[in-house]
Amino acid sequence: MSDTTTMPRPTGKMNPAHAHVSADTVAHLPDFYLKKEHHVENGTLLGFWLYLMSDCLIFAVLFAVYAVLGRSYAAGPSGADLFDLKLVAINTSMLLFSSITYGFAMLEMQRKRVKATLVWLGITGLFGLAFISLELYEFAHLIHEGAVPQRSAFLSAFFTLVGTHGLHVTFGIIWLVTLMVQVSRLGLTTENRRRLMCLSMFWHFLDVVWIGVFTFVYLMGSMA
Repeated sequence: MSDTTTMPRPTGKMNPAHAHVSADTVAHLPDFYLKKEHHVENGTLLGFWLYLMSDCLIFAVLFAVYAVLGRSYAAGPSGADLFDLKLVAINTSMLLFSSITYGFAMLEMQRKRVKATLVWLGITGLFGLAFISLELYEFAHLIHEGAVPQRSAFLSAFFTLVGTHGLHVTFGIIWLVTLMVQVSRLGLTTENRRRLMCLSMFWHFLDVVWIGVFTFVYLMGSMA
């Protein structure tokens, strides 16, 4: 009789009990990647509010500069000589109407009506384009009259303040068109609704800033 003992060879099969334990262990392991996009609730809105606050500081500085330099005409034309209040009033109405139509778009978004939302967004974009067109016409007219930014400190502050607001409206229109494409292709998804809400805050913010420009720059400037 041989002293050697034959050891059982591994069959390659796992003991069912061990397999059960391994499955439970794997099930409780932490995930090292996310299967879908992670987004903190209300994180975007909070971040966008912070951006709007920084934009408020920019316009506050520009208003302060205009308050200091708004009477420095350097023997050149003043606001009373240059401003056409009828044209500015029409331009202001364009922006105010655009805020109203954007509000209608948000109402339709809450009702989950894609086509109606797109229609009101399109009308808002048209009002925005009308506002920018009239502003560019005003700038071209002033430059043609010789009232260029380098003519006086008053004109430098005026073009900087009004032009900065106009750039914001232009970027808002580009953002609006981009969202219209996304909504038409993907519908009113959670992400698109969040983006429309952010643009709504931005658009109404520009409306409030323009009311300040209209009152502080144009109305008070025409009385000088």
